[in-house]
Amino acid sequence: MESRHCRQHLRTNKVIKDSIKNILKEIGEDPNREGLKRTPYRVAKAYEELFGGYKFEPKHVLNRQFAESCGIIVEGPITFASTCEHHLLPFFGHAFLCYIPKKYVTGLDKLIKLVQIYARRLQVQERMTRQIADGLYNNLDCLGVLVLIDAKHLCVSSRETKDDTSYTQTSEVRGVFSSNPSAKQEALDMINSKRK
Repeated sequence: MESRHCRQHLRTNKVIKDSIKNILKEIGEDPNREGLKRTPYRVAKAYEELFGGYKFEPKHVLNRQFAESCGIIVEGPITFASTCEHHLLPFFGHAFLCYIPKKYVTGLDKLIKLVQIYARRLQVQERMTRQIADGLYNNLDCLGVLVLIDAKHLCVSSRETKDDTSYTQTSEVRGVFSSNPSAKQEALDMINSKRK
């Protein structure tokens, strides 16, 4: 018997496929020509992955922690691709996550998964940076968090301004990185050493 989730998934896929066919028609294409026949299906499948971040929350990936003491932990550059909610165009780049654990650390792959949760949603870079910082700070027992993201936006490089050289940089700090400039500088120095 078909599950409710499966029925919902099939209905959503049909809505997406029909919408893509209509978009193709509106831009002057023939959705029935050979190269485009399967495009609505391929887009629907791609959307499952591109927007799969809505299925998860930070607690789902940061739930495994290990007793370990350490100074600053820096993970990055973490490569990501996201979709700008303003134009539905990609932005992509690298994220750096820093934290100072109290007594517990999490697996390094969990930090990468945390970035992917938020990257695989409709986004703006500023909010994504904030969400990653909050997700890390609120789900790990840590003294501080610093998140820095460098990204290139296709809406900037391919539309109007057509500036393909600019990158956008955003950062968020929590805890000790907000109140202790030397700790923040040490984390930034560690990030900069990984950029070379």
